Amino acid sequence: MAKYTCSICGYVYDEVAGDPDRGIAPGTKWEDVPEDWTCPLCGAVKADFVEEKRNKEPVKKDVNVVENEADSMREMSFGEVSALCSNLSKGCTKQYRSEEGELFSQLAEFYKTISSNAGEGGLKDISLLVEQDLASGYPAANPIAADVSDRGALRALVWGEKVTRILNSILSRYDKQQDSLLEGTHIYVCDICGFIYIGDELPDICPVCKVPNKKIIEVMRG
Repeated sequence: MAKYTCSICGYVYDEVAGDPDRGIAPGTKWEDVPEDWTCPLCGAVKADFVEEKRNKEPVKKDVNVVENEADSMREMSFGEVSALCSNLSKGCTKQYRSEEGELFSQLAEFYKTISSNAGEGGLKDISLLVEQDLASGYPAANPIAADVSDRGALRALVWGEKVTRILNSILSRYDKQQDSLLEGTHIYVCDICGFIYIGDELPDICPVCKVPNKKIIEVMRG
């Protein structure tokens, strides 16, 4: 029997074990799992799972080469710069660089104010930006951080990409279900990495950055 891995948080659905806690009996094949089933950890849909391939050779990537770098670069929005500075501030704080962290925090607030004054886009605009980040932003940034062995940046990029994939999945589900997706449930956000969770019972730890769920804050109740 096969195993399927969540491409967002790494949870593995094993056909042998099933998911008894959520009504999926042991031995249930992947194709027989209901389409509305979601990842127990991060809430990703079935489309976000990939089958584990046996005896598959790992793909070697040359992290020192960024193909078509000029084509992948684009001007960042004020909101994106604010989010980037906020993440850098948290990274500096974790590395006990309080002065640098405070400066990045001030920059984040500055660009956040500019972004608010510039007006807000709709969900389609947000979805487009999210898809651009996944298609070109992270693939361009990861090799650059790896080339200079910046472990802090690499960790932030790993967290950021996972959270962005979760957001992309939620936006896709909302586009189909609209407000019914949020009715009668809770919305939480991890205060450390930005992980978004929709549901009634929180996981024990954040599936992205592994902090205890006391760091996952409720932001909305449906």
